[in-house]
Amino acid sequence: MRGLLLALLVFCSSSIQGQILRGVVLDGQSGAPIDYASVFFSGTFVGTTTDRDGGFELDISKYRNRPLTVSAVGYQTNTISELHPSELLQVSLTPRVFELEEVTVSTKSLVRKRKTCLRIFRREFIGSSSNAHKCYILNEEDITFNYGSDKDTLKAYAANPLQILNLSLGYEITYHLDRFEYARKTQTTLYTGDIVFKRDMGAGGKDLAKFKRRRAYAFTGSCGHFFRRLWADELEEPGFYIRRAKDGSYLGYSDLVIQDTRGMKYLVCFEDLDIDYYDRPSHASFIKNKVYFEADGYYDPIAVIWSGTMAKQRIADFLPYEYLPGD
Repeated sequence: MRGLLLALLVFCSSSIQGQILRGVVLDGQSGAPIDYASVFFSGTFVGTTTDRDGGFELDISKYRNRPLTVSAVGYQTNTISELHPSELLQVSLTPRVFELEEVTVSTKSLVRKRKTCLRIFRREFIGSSSNAHKCYILNEEDITFNYGSDKDTLKAYAANPLQILNLSLGYEITYHLDRFEYARKTQTTLYTGDIVFKRDMGAGGKDLAKFKRRRAYAFTGSCGHFFRRLWADELEEPGFYIRRAKDGSYLGYSDLVIQDTRGMKYLVCFEDLDIDYYDRPSHASFIKNKVYFEADGYYDPIAVIWSGTMAKQRIADFLPYEYLPGD
């Protein structure tokens, strides 16, 4: 009996150790280790930082099939698609060069211009929903704009990760901004980056009831809500309806989803889709015809271009993939 117990303990220990990813983050030019680099799964609470020797350990058991994000101040973000816990992961980061003119914001005209740029940035990045009114960027001084350019496109750069306090949904967030562009003429916005949730302020707090109500509203009809219901083949129950954009014909789970031998699911589509959630219409165009997605609502973010209701959600409306209705 004692031998059997020992064998089980050894087996369990090996299984746990098998889900721990170990790695080192290095400067791609000098080969020097990078300390305090962030290593995380975007959109979750799961992450860590490198030590003085650039090393890290991270439990990847929940997100084994997702890309891992590695980011450090002064470097371009690196995304690792394939993770092998049995091997030491070596990540090289390339120093980042910002294409900015040297502009000192001191004159009255530039002070006014910065205020205008920040107002646009907040609206397009944080959003304009009710949640955005209580969502704050704590280090706006790290944001720089292309002041010296009179071109139509406003570009923003962040010297450090943006620290965000969402007092509406109850989260502290770090956002690693890679790109932000706002076309004034067409009023269209493009921004890319990675988000990591640092703290849930609703855990046992007095404002938990308020957070729950606002989180539920932000989740309802969102991209995450859609992909969770698609995974479960329960689209119509919460009120989602999918139609071909070209002719309006309705599609269901069996028309769109394939599952491989490992249980991984993909949305396969070769045309634009209209996705209706009650009175909240959205439109999806596909960069990739095969979109990987998971049960918690995660999907390949570079595979789909959204317009309509789902596209209007911004950082102030983001929820972690760990979110469960009722949390």
